[in-house]
Amino acid sequence: MGSTAILFPGQGSQTPGMRDVVAAHRPELLEAAEEVVGEDPFPRAEEGTNFAQPAIFCASLAGWARLGSPDGDFMAGHSLGELAALVAAGCLSERDGLELVALRGRLMQDSGEQAGDGGMLALLGTGAAEHASELAEAHGLTVANDNSPQQVILSGARGALPDAAADAEEIGLRASELPVTGAFHSPMMAAAVPEFAAALERVEIAPSRVTVISAVSAAPFEDVREQLAQALTMPVRWRETMLALHELGADRFVEVGPGRVLTGLAKRTLRDVELVNA
Repeated sequence: MGSTAILFPGQGSQTPGMRDVVAAHRPELLEAAEEVVGEDPFPRAEEGTNFAQPAIFCASLAGWARLGSPDGDFMAGHSLGELAALVAAGCLSERDGLELVALRGRLMQDSGEQAGDGGMLALLGTGAAEHASELAEAHGLTVANDNSPQQVILSGARGALPDAAADAEEIGLRASELPVTGAFHSPMMAAAVPEFAAALERVEIAPSRVTVISAVSAAPFEDVREQLAQALTMPVRWRETMLALHELGADRFVEVGPGRVLTGLAKRTLRDVELVNA
């Protein structure tokens, strides 16, 4: 018999109805989010990471609660979803997780605005994963999200994106700039790291009930504080994370947050597995 992996999504998975899920299943979490953020983050989730990240974090934990808060055999999260996974696994307290997510979203928003010229480019189509590193290197960009064999996101100076897109299209890929405020998961986020790392030092890290796979290393977390700080500037190795989970025996993948982003990526990465979107 195989194992189950519980997946927590990242930014870009927000849906119009996700606040209703939180209000129905975790109303106290909605109140906590309003307190930590300073206002209800859900109506402004499309405006930037400072609102989107705490909203998605809350919606993910509410979706998990709606299922009965299952542990599964493994957990993993895409980018900010790592914090939801670590809370669900008992490694971080829920309050600490929420405060870290709100801080992370604000710091990423501020860093993007201060740098001013950062952006992200989606590469889509057969061969995206094979060609992404070469394209990134040729244009001074970073592979930010290796999401699936057919979807990779590059990050870096916005001025370099049009030429990278043109080169990608010449080799048969589709390329489109993303509507984001910065070059996330690249060295251009370095200004966000010190304050976030300092906040991580102040929280308690407990042994997790379930093995949580880091999307920075595509392996079980070893140093939670260090790897969460690294995640601001390092790539999200999601394709490799899914392959690692499958190699560990996971053949059932349950996405518990809003949207179906991770379910779609898993479908493009793995074969003969059960995919559940809650």
